Amino acid sequence: MTPAPDSLSRRDALKATIASVGLSSLAFEPAAQAAPATAPDARRGSTKKYDMLKSINLWAFPYPERMTLRECLQLAKDAGFDGIELNYDLDNDLSPKHGTADYVKIRKMADEIGIQISGLCSFLFWPYPLTSNDPAKRAQGIELAGKIAQCAHDLGVENVLVVPGAVHIPWRDDHEPVANDVCDARAKEAIGQLEKQAAKLKVCLNIENIFFNGYLMTPMEMNAFVDSFHSEHVRVHFDTGNISMFQFPEHWAKVLGNRTKNVHLKEFTKKGTDFSLETFRPLLDGTTNWPAVTDALADTGYKGFLTFEYFHPYAHYPEALIWQTSDSMDRILGRKS
Repeated sequence: MTPAPDSLSRRDALKATIASVGLSSLAFEPAAQAAPATAPDARRGSTKKYDMLKSINLWAFPYPERMTLRECLQLAKDAGFDGIELNYDLDNDLSPKHGTADYVKIRKMADEIGIQISGLCSFLFWPYPLTSNDPAKRAQGIELAGKIAQCAHDLGVENVLVVPGAVHIPWRDDHEPVANDVCDARAKEAIGQLEKQAAKLKVCLNIENIFFNGYLMTPMEMNAFVDSFHSEHVRVHFDTGNISMFQFPEHWAKVLGNRTKNVHLKEFTKKGTDFSLETFRPLLDGTTNWPAVTDALADTGYKGFLTFEYFHPYAHYPEALIWQTSDSMDRILGRKS
C-alpha cells in the first residue's frame, strides 16, 4: 500500500528531496557520518598510555613576585595538570611564619580549584644540611624538616621530599666538605630521628637522588639506605635529571623498583658541558629517552605523580611554560598521539 502524503516523516521527505538532486541518502546513516579512526602516530606522542599523574613544581611559576599561590594553582588546573608540588621556604605561604590554620585554608583552596597537591619540596636542605659539620646547622636542618613534615600533614599531603645529606655542595661557598663515612652516619641518624615523627603524622620521607651532593650515587646505594630503616615512611623520590650527567634514569627506575613514591621529571641534555642548574631544560628539549623512562617506571607498577621540576620561570609570558609542559607531558604519557 502506498502511504498517504501526510503520513511521510520529515526525514523521509528530506531523503527524497536529496535523492532527487543526486545525493546519497547514506549521508543520513550514523556509520557514514563517523570519521575513520586515526591510528596513534609515534611522531606526535607515545603510542602507549601510561597510568600516571601529571604534576608541576611551583618553581616553574613566577611565584610570589608576579603570581599569587591561588593564581598558580588555578593556572596548573586550567593547563590540565592533576597536581602541583609546593615548596617550603622561610618567607612565603608555606614557611615557619605560618601554621596549621593557614595550611588548612590552602588545602581548601586547592580543593575548590580542583587540583591535588602532589608533595612538598624545599631548598632549605642546602643551607641547613642534615649532615653538616656545624652542629647548629644540623639541628636547624632537623627542626625545619620536622616543620615541613608537619606542614604536609596539615595540608593532607603524603609526600615529603628529603635530601638526607651532602659530602659536597658545589653551589654554596659556606659548606665544608664532609667525609663520606661521616656523611652516611649522620644521614642515617637524622632520617631515623625524623622517621618517628613521620610515622605519627602519616607522611612519607622520600629520599631524593641528587648526584651533585656526592652522596647515594647509585641506585643500589639508595636502596640500601632506604631499606635500612625498615619503614613504610621512608621511600624514594626519584629525580630523572639529577643523575643524567653520567647515568641514565631508565636504569635507575628499574633498580629502585617499588621503593619509588614520587618522581621529578627534569629534562637534561648530555650535549652540554655546563654542569649546573642551568643544564636542565624544558621537557623534550634534551637527550632523555622518555619512552624508555616511562616504560621502566610502568614495569615497576608506578602509578603516582610525575612532577616537572624547573627553576626558571619565563621572563615574558610565563604561562607559556606551564601550557608547553602540560602538552609535553600529555605526549610522554600517551594522552595525546
